Amino acid sequence: MATSPSRPERRQEPLSRERIVSAAVELLDTAGEGGLTFRALAKHLATGPGAIYWHITGRSELLGAAIDAVMTTTIPGDDTDATPQEAIRALALGVFDAIDAHPWVGTQLARTPSQSPMLRVFERIGRQIQALGVPAAAQFTAASALMSYILGVAGQNAANTRALQRDTDRTEFLDSVAAAWAELDPDEYAFTRSVAGQLREHDDREEFLAGIDLILSGITARRRSAG
Repeated sequence: MATSPSRPERRQEPLSRERIVSAAVELLDTAGEGGLTFRALAKHLATGPGAIYWHITGRSELLGAAIDAVMTTTIPGDDTDATPQEAIRALALGVFDAIDAHPWVGTQLARTPSQSPMLRVFERIGRQIQALGVPAAAQFTAASALMSYILGVAGQNAANTRALQRDTDRTEFLDSVAAAWAELDPDEYAFTRSVAGQLREHDDREEFLAGIDLILSGITARRRSAG
């Protein structure tokens, strides 16, 4: 009696730090920070928690590695042909898009602003500030202002996204908010009423970059004044 050939065993991808971090990012994107546990990660990877601990010592290290992985892949590289203003815009937009795609990143960056990878972002901003010819005494202030704006606006945008239901229609939502603004007391909220239409039509990324340009214009004007 002929025997059927045995099926070759399916070769599983070996567990590595990179694979663990990639799985952690996926879990954070779907379940948020509260859903990232070593038990959930082990289930996601079809392995045991002990195997993960061989590569990652704890949750703090795992979160840091996940943030670093996201920021490294989304922040653009240095463009030697770009002006300082263009380089800052590209860097800022990279951070904005990273936090928009992975909202949990904004929360974690706010908790650890002095750690990598934000130190690398601060360093790159600072070098462009120097390239703009900003006086040494004003360089820290200029770089800090840009850094605070980037993290603040990107983080708030992500928080707004997380606060809404996933199936929320952005246009309908903005229409409802703009309509509510238009009905505010005209004496107490004169300005808010006047920009209700702009809220309805605005683009988050374009508004973000417009704010970057305002800060850069102020930095440039102050540099010229000092010069």
